[in-house]
Amino acid sequence: DDAPSANVVAELRGREKPEEIVILSGHLDSWDVGQGAHDDGAGVVMAMEALASLRRLGLRPRRTLRVVLWTNEENGMAGVNGYLKTHAAALGDHVAAIEADAGGFAPVGFGVFADDKARESAIAAQLRGLAALLGELGAIEVMPGRSAPDVSRFHAHDVPAFGLFTHGERYFDYHHSHADTVDKVDPGELARSAAAFAALGYFLAELPDRPDGRVSAAAAVRPAKTR
Repeated sequence: DDAPSANVVAELRGREKPEEIVILSGHLDSWDVGQGAHDDGAGVVMAMEALASLRRLGLRPRRTLRVVLWTNEENGMAGVNGYLKTHAAALGDHVAAIEADAGGFAPVGFGVFADDKARESAIAAQLRGLAALLGELGAIEVMPGRSAPDVSRFHAHDVPAFGLFTHGERYFDYHHSHADTVDKVDPGELARSAAAFAALGYFLAELPDRPDGRVSAAAAVRPAKTR
C-alpha cells in the first residue's frame, strides 16, 4: 500500500533573481532488486554534486538552483506530482526543470522539451553553444523533443524540461535487475556527467534573460520602479 514519503530539497539561492527557479534533479527510489546505482542513484549523485561543486567554486548564479530528489518515480511519480501541487502558485517562476535518469555513464547529450516548438528550437540553439564549450567532457549532442521522466510532468505547466543523456549501451545490462550495484558505476564517467549536469544548471540559471522568453510571475506583479 501507499505510505508517507517525501522529496529531498536543497537550494543555492540566486544572487539577482532568487524567485526564479532552475530545478536539478534525480529520483531517490529504485526498483525492488539491486541497489539502484545506475537507476537512479547516479542521478541523485549528479544533482547533489552539481550544487556542491558550484558552492566549492564560489559560483552563485542569477537564479536559484533548486536540487530536488524525487521520491516514487518507479511507482507512480507521486513525488513530482506532490511538488507540482504544493508549488502550483509558483510554477510561473520556474525557468527550467532538469533531470538525470539515464545511468551513471559518460555524458552524450542534453535533451530539451517545450510545448512551443519555436521556443524549443531557440533553447536548443543556446544549448549548442554551451555544448561546444564542454569538449573536455566528450562530444555532447543537443536533443530537441526529449526530457526525462519526472520533469516531463512540467510539460503541462509550460516549463521547459531537460534531460541529461549518457552513453547507455550497457544501461539495460543493469536496469531494474540484481546487477544494478555500485561496482558497475565508473567514477570517472560519473564525474564527467556530474560536471555536464552542473554546467547545464548553471548556464540556465545564469542567463541574463529566461531561455523560454516568459516573464516571471513575481516580476509580472512587481510594481514598476519610478525615479
